[in-house]
Amino acid sequence: MKCIVVIGTYNEAENIPSLLPDILKLGPEYEAIVVDDNSPDGTGKLVSEMLANEPRIHLVQRPSRLGYGSAYLEGFRTALGLGADYIVQMDADYSHNPADVPRLVDAALSADVAIGSRYVKGGSIVGWPLRRKIISRTANLVAHLLLGLPIRDCTGGFKCFPRATLESIDFARIRSKGFASLYEINYFCHRSGKALREVPINFVDRQAGESKLSWRMILEALRVILGLRLRRGQGSRRLDETKVAPTGRGRTGV
Repeated sequence: MKCIVVIGTYNEAENIPSLLPDILKLGPEYEAIVVDDNSPDGTGKLVSEMLANEPRIHLVQRPSRLGYGSAYLEGFRTALGLGADYIVQMDADYSHNPADVPRLVDAALSADVAIGSRYVKGGSIVGWPLRRKIISRTANLVAHLLLGLPIRDCTGGFKCFPRATLESIDFARIRSKGFASLYEINYFCHRSGKALREVPINFVDRQAGESKLSWRMILEALRVILGLRLRRGQGSRRLDETKVAPTGRGRTGV
């Protein structure tokens, strides 16, 4: 089994030198792909130096800051090209514990998507101010209600996908370049009948560096949710229309 962990980075030079060894020490079947958006702090350069002596580290160096969502999609494509059997998505800031990666992989053995969840029994958030917790809870509630997602943590970025799951997703349908891509991937997986399983994790606020979350990203996420809801409603109406056969002289047999 080959498991590749995909990590999107922008100014994570304080975290990446320790994070990559923490992932690789999980076992010889683990590899890591860093997708770096030309970080001014030299994150990409650090990764380049590390991979010179470690063939299980890979770097996708992008020319500019192109967005959280697009970074992970590019990482997923690269992981598939490298023959990964399981692909893990995680952040670089230690809010996701590398020691939890094998638990997600184990869960993905019997599910189409395994999600590290802060909001199921056994999960928690450490170090967030009340304001951040309220924003996160509200975002999850909105996504759950409007998109009908059968999970509690709709905004988590710590996931494991079996290869077949990612191969079945049309990445061209993922419109968001930012954090809202998390909603879209969950939504398309659920709508296509895939099994989503949540695994409790302890989410710890970043150890170093600055948060990338902004109000612009929050507004984009709301726009994406509303757009998916509208498309879902249109799809349901089309489905209902196909269930009702027309009567009278206009009826045709197909």
